[in-house]
Amino acid sequence: MNVSRSFISRTGLWWAGALLASAVALPIEAHEATITALFKPDSAHPHLNKFTNTTPPSGYCQSHALQCEGDDLFSLQVPIQFHSRAPILADHASQRQGAMLKAPANWRDLTVIHESTGDPQRVRIRIAGIGTRAVTDDVKELVGGAEDYRIAHNRLWGSSWVYAPPPCDYTGSGFYSTNFYDFFWKTPRVGACAKQAKYNVPWLRFDYLDFAYELETPDPLKMSAGHYTGSLTYTIGPNGDFDFGDVLLPSDSALTLNFNLDVQHTLKVDIPPGGEKVNLVPAGGWQSWLQAGRRPVRLFRDQTFNISASSRFKMFLQCSISDGRGCFMADRDLILTAPLKVSVSLPGGLTDTRGRPVQRQELLTEGGAVTFQPGHYVDRKPGTLHFELEKPDHFFLPGAPKHYFGSVTVIWDSEI
Repeated sequence: MNVSRSFISRTGLWWAGALLASAVALPIEAHEATITALFKPDSAHPHLNKFTNTTPPSGYCQSHALQCEGDDLFSLQVPIQFHSRAPILADHASQRQGAMLKAPANWRDLTVIHESTGDPQRVRIRIAGIGTRAVTDDVKELVGGAEDYRIAHNRLWGSSWVYAPPPCDYTGSGFYSTNFYDFFWKTPRVGACAKQAKYNVPWLRFDYLDFAYELETPDPLKMSAGHYTGSLTYTIGPNGDFDFGDVLLPSDSALTLNFNLDVQHTLKVDIPPGGEKVNLVPAGGWQSWLQAGRRPVRLFRDQTFNISASSRFKMFLQCSISDGRGCFMADRDLILTAPLKVSVSLPGGLTDTRGRPVQRQELLTEGGAVTFQPGHYVDRKPGTLHFELEKPDHFFLPGAPKHYFGSVTVIWDSEI
């Protein structure tokens, strides 16, 4: 986790005791944390089309990794403290006058932008858990004595901090000593989770903000390769996104989460040795022409290739002889020409933009480029290029040249 600080000026209300108030202008620090995620196709799991969260874990998920993995959670701990502005009175009537935690457990949307193309993509995040270390005076002294500190903590707050008040959920995470209690609660829905003090608490401090989050990232197969960045800011304080009631005031008024998504696509085409030279032949070979003088109806050749693809790509042709749309073959003097049709068949998992399988899709020059889309990572699967010379009859007239030429460059382009 990367944490940095910036300073903003804000007017806040700070309370002295229970009744006196004054408006003051104070510098409030805003914290920033970075969440990183990576998509890189994995040939061992070609159908796993999702980002991997690469943010170094801290806080709850660092110490309870197995629990977080099972719930697909991640956590960050940031050094934001909460200090009581007044004593917490025993049996206080309002939960806002005691130890209260409320997290932004609803889904929030933000937009990440490709640094080069400006392509926008949506990311969603929700805060799925919250915790801290509650610090106060020696708890045995606060409750007038107790058998041990576990009982003292329970008597002071009505129950142990490990037991989450609704709507928060229990995680089983807790650690205590003479004057503090570490805890962490799940936040399945928005709502204040509050503890009512059973004895007067002169002061209370939450040492840090520990939160777990769920992340929904876009479909990486529909994204361009490169870096996407965006940010989301949560307010902190009374009635903010992170709300700890009216007694516990934060050392920071905002938390900005910066998102950095890295997309590393694969587009690789392997053509067998010698596949760059295509000889067009009739069905059944040349025997009918050589022995009986029968003109071939069509000349063609299929050339296989292997393709690995995890992103959209387009295909088009570059031709040595062209009408601006398709390719041609001709004799050396360019007197006799015939259109050369080039088409492609792609393996399963690759479709056209309408989701249809690709079978003998005709390819044209760049102005007529065709786009294809993977439904999952395709790893070294076979495809076929189909070459066919249309209307070759006049190539076989008496006196016609015996050799015809033409070059075609087939381009697979991931820059769309």
